[in-house]
Amino acid sequence: MLAPKKVKFRKRQKGRLKGKALRGSTIAFGDIAIKALEHGKLSSNQIEAARIAIMRHIKRGGQVFIRVFPDMPITAKPAEVRQGKGKGAPVGWVAPIKPGRILYEVKGVDLALAKEALTRASHKLSVKTQIVVKEAL
Repeated sequence: MLAPKKVKFRKRQKGRLKGKALRGSTIAFGDIAIKALEHGKLSSNQIEAARIAIMRHIKRGGQVFIRVFPDMPITAKPAEVRQGKGKGAPVGWVAPIKPGRILYEVKGVDLALAKEALTRASHKLSVKTQIVVKEAL
């Protein structure tokens, strides 16, 4: 599971995800990629499950690039606890996602195989996605 080694603060305020992705919105490393179409948060479990789905389908041929990292802590209170008494303890890590963000890239396998692998990976994610292919220069 992905998680930061060290953070300055244990807990963070939620904030709001507004606007489109400014960074990470173009294919940089691979030939074909998954692009987010809506706002959301991807947990480290979802990121890992999608990575495994891609790797299993391409049978460890080619390269997979993960372009998101879960660096935002998520807190939760235990079950059946009354409201108040402060913020809950950290339970996991998420990556905030904006529309247009490239999530995964694949390189070194044929396009049909990569497209099927990325489709399988998109089923594991909690945001709507689209498969995009790098334009030939």
